[in-house]
Amino acid sequence: MVREADIRATALNATSKTETFILSETIKLTAEDGFASSAYRADPDGAPKGGIVVIQEIFGVNSHIRADVDRFAGHGYAAIAPALFDRVRTGVELGYDEAGLEEGRGIVGELGFDNPLLDIKAAAAALEGVGRIGVVGYCWGGTVAWLTATRLALPSVSYYGGRTVGFLDEAPKAPLLMHFGETDHAIPLSDVETIKARYPDIPVHIHAGAGHGFNCDQRDSYNQEAAAAALTLTLEFLAANVG
Repeated sequence: MVREADIRATALNATSKTETFILSETIKLTAEDGFASSAYRADPDGAPKGGIVVIQEIFGVNSHIRADVDRFAGHGYAAIAPALFDRVRTGVELGYDEAGLEEGRGIVGELGFDNPLLDIKAAAAALEGVGRIGVVGYCWGGTVAWLTATRLALPSVSYYGGRTVGFLDEAPKAPLLMHFGETDHAIPLSDVETIKARYPDIPVHIHAGAGHGFNCDQRDSYNQEAAAAALTLTLEFLAANVG
């Protein structure tokens, strides 16, 4: 089922120069409804601490998402990013420009939120045997990460999930960590405060001076300090709930 595989060296985090070898490959997943999709997977050198399903932004499983999968493998986790857009169109990798944004929004509108959870379940099943499984999602994937905590009961980390306020009637059934940017043009701080008020026990971090997409080094809004701080908190969460 593997289409390609390679060995690569990946930095353990955004600032460290320590490297470890990981195995990365593109694989096929089959969901419970029979739909087959692709996924990008990376495994650490040695026994994994656990498994991480990485949920894409609206730009597809592009080079940034693959790099994040590699990064989690570099931290000792078996990580996999299912290509959730395959249900609409295969091979989607969009750029961080207005055209990519509009195309991604159109695909998300067609895809909905139920079908992605089927493919995330398939990705989690593909990680069976590596230990406990968690989820990290970005942007649109940050909202999907909320749903993996509420509907799939998987420990989840949500980065700037702007549509989360529409799902607050669904209470998380697993630990959840949330990241938002203080200057995010797409997510009003009032929405973040609504989440905090509704679920005061969920750790919600608002990163000073950070905008939407602050974790992505391919965006103009990339904020290295905020990304590093969020990664540290995310790894602590994963160590407690997955590793």
